[in-house]
Amino acid sequence: MSLNHRLTVQLQNEEIYLTLLPGGGHIAELVLKSNAVNPLWLPPWKTIDPVDYNPTEHTEYGHGPEAQLLSGIVGHNLCFDYFGPPSDEEASSGLTVHGEASIVNWKTEQQPGKLIATAELPQAEMRIERVLKLAPKAQGIVVTETAENLRGIDRAVGWTEHVTLGPPFLERGKTVIRMPATSSKVLEEKFAVAEDRLKTAAEFHWPMAPLARGGLTDLRNTTEKDVSGAFSTQLMNPSLEQAYFTAYNPSSETVFGYVWKRSDFPWIGLWEENHNRTHAPWNGRTLTRGIEFGASPMPESRRKMIDRGTLFGERCYRWIPARSKVSVEYCLFIAKSSHPVEAVSWDGDIVKGDDGFEVRI
Repeated sequence: MSLNHRLTVQLQNEEIYLTLLPGGGHIAELVLKSNAVNPLWLPPWKTIDPVDYNPTEHTEYGHGPEAQLLSGIVGHNLCFDYFGPPSDEEASSGLTVHGEASIVNWKTEQQPGKLIATAELPQAEMRIERVLKLAPKAQGIVVTETAENLRGIDRAVGWTEHVTLGPPFLERGKTVIRMPATSSKVLEEKFAVAEDRLKTAAEFHWPMAPLARGGLTDLRNTTEKDVSGAFSTQLMNPSLEQAYFTAYNPSSETVFGYVWKRSDFPWIGLWEENHNRTHAPWNGRTLTRGIEFGASPMPESRRKMIDRGTLFGERCYRWIPARSKVSVEYCLFIAKSSHPVEAVSWDGDIVKGDDGFEVRI
């Protein structure tokens, strides 16, 4: 199968299928076969494998350290070993926004009910392995992700699962999200091209965020504005062992979500791009909502991440010891539902909601 003539691999059963692009390792689709809904974002521009990007030939993707990433981005990409832009010096050495994991080629191996994807990160001197498992008749996939530090020194890293929703699942004023967030904060610098929707650097308690022009907005809801941009970070409830998010589209009656160990990824960044960015390749035509769960609260350089240290008492990065491996596990699922799913937990076999909702994993 191909997506924009790019090589893809699929993992599927009777209920769902997942599409992964070896070019960048992005998860492009998680589709419920009964209604063909894919919640993940597919950009309105034609993408290419990021390793094929050439800054002089591919000016349609813009310029600077984000262009190579944007040439191939879809759906769920991995931000590693930092979450945000490179420093000026790192950019001069060829590093891009969100690190190497989303721009290198991944090797893939398919086995019955399993997809194994591995990537070598030459500048970071790290190796990443993803093992995706899909059981018969399940409507969810288990992902085990392992980062191996190939260097003889301990490393402080950013590690974020950059999940982005897109149309038709994402609809203004209709698609809603749920998560067990507590303390939240708006990005500390200007984010939108025109006017930020949220009050810069404001701290608030989820989900009611202060607007730049006064008043509050419920961040569980997708904006109804014609043009907007915003970023805020949310601390997952420290009293919980598991964190999660669910997203619900009433038009298709579809719920989509992830569950993970809260200590692995204590933060969710909410990124809103609503026809706001007018430069290439965005060109004022993109509606997305990123729900980015990870070890770091803000999209910022490695230096700023380490200098920040903590926010709301929670650490802003994680350690990978010298010549060691660190693994995380999470699941993603998709199912029919007549209503939003407020809270979920995962026992390894089933994702359960607090209202009787169940999905086999």
